[in-house]
Amino acid sequence: MTFTIAIIGRPNVGKSTLFNRLVGKKLALVDDQPGVTRDRREGNATLGDLDFTVIDTAGLEQGGEGSLPARMRAQTEAAIVAADAIFFVIDARTGITPTDRHFADLVRRAGKPLILIANKAEGRAGLAGAYDAFDLGLGDPVALSAEHNEGFAELYAALLAALPGATGLTVNAAPAEAAGVDVNARVDAHVDTEGDGSELDRSKPLRVAIVGRPNAGKSTLLNRVLNEERLLTGPEAGITRDAIAVDAQWRERTIKFFDTAGLRRKARIQDKLEKLAVSDAIRAVKFAEVVVLLLDATIPFEKQDLTIADLVEREGRALVIGLNKWDLIAEPGKTLRELRLSAERLLPQLRGTAVVPVAGQTGEGLNKLLDAVLATELAWNRRVSTGKLNRWLGAAIEATPPPAVAGRRIKIRYMTQAKARPPHFVIFGNQLPALPESYKRFLINGLRQSFGFGGVPLRLSLKSGKNPFDKR
Repeated sequence: MTFTIAIIGRPNVGKSTLFNRLVGKKLALVDDQPGVTRDRREGNATLGDLDFTVIDTAGLEQGGEGSLPARMRAQTEAAIVAADAIFFVIDARTGITPTDRHFADLVRRAGKPLILIANKAEGRAGLAGAYDAFDLGLGDPVALSAEHNEGFAELYAALLAALPGATGLTVNAAPAEAAGVDVNARVDAHVDTEGDGSELDRSKPLRVAIVGRPNAGKSTLLNRVLNEERLLTGPEAGITRDAIAVDAQWRERTIKFFDTAGLRRKARIQDKLEKLAVSDAIRAVKFAEVVVLLLDATIPFEKQDLTIADLVEREGRALVIGLNKWDLIAEPGKTLRELRLSAERLLPQLRGTAVVPVAGQTGEGLNKLLDAVLATELAWNRRVSTGKLNRWLGAAIEATPPPAVAGRRIKIRYMTQAKARPPHFVIFGNQLPALPESYKRFLINGLRQSFGFGGVPLRLSLKSGKNPFDKR
């Protein structure tokens, strides 16, 4: 048996700080200004010997129907429905506000076990404010300080009292987030496979980050994949801030998608909160295995799109390009041919990347996009045997020998694949430091075309033998 707890409260009472303390990592964005959190975020929490799922939610605000605060409140209400118990958080230093009283009635009507938390209760001022929480009629408040890690023993006791059967319960799945995870440890722990990648470990979720410029439709697309309004959407640009992880099933494969904030040019980012959101999105790219770069098909391949694709290549992640809002294109066949040619021309370092038209509003093209993600994952994990590599290398060198440099012939002896994820090849020979960059690109493009590495960054290293007669 498992249990889930939703953290509820008005803006800027410290819900995300409490969430980060419970999960043991700085997953949720935290800042002094109110309204940082907008989507609901799940994480694995530990409190004493209790393991459970905790949901961080947006601050409860009043707003007209259809407004952004109203849509945020709908997400919070969905978290209340999904939870087994509620942490209702107030600011002990500010005391009880009319907003606290209004939403106390909301959580009371939910009929769930409820623990009232007076956060920021460090010091005399905070402790005095905690006593005011009795006026809400929600039971005895738990005075704690999430920032200073105080009062969690009392919270543990209150949780056991609210859920008597909680002892010994654990959660089954670990919805890991983008921030705070050792990417290198994750990659090194993977056992590279021989062949076409069919032996990769499919029991682990495939991590896919959805990135792009603001208002490209990333959250709308993910909601269509999940077939529910899981992520906050709307006409306003820049709604998403945190990198939110959600799980989905596709062709018997579990995929963990990361919805990220829109990435603008660095020179245009002035707001501190947007800088935090962009950093979170970049961490999601570093942590992912496949990155879907979602473009607005009506204005594709802006300079920022190319910058994002270059970041994906530098981080060694596999890439799939999605052309969103395809339902708005007047001549789809002609436009698709032109955009695929543009991708080959503008992204030579990721030649062969799948370019898939999709419409997040209607779901058109979703199947092809997800199939392209799985196919690109196979290429990213692919290992080519040394025998196949050297048969290909011999034919390539015979057709196009490496040029002589300063009258000295460059001799390439053999090639092997050192690792996958991304594929890394090593060439052994003589005079290799003099090998021109153009010839390296020739070899990389040949590998990509011959062995199906489209959309996958390739690494090439050169190893020269030592000359025993060179006394220098």
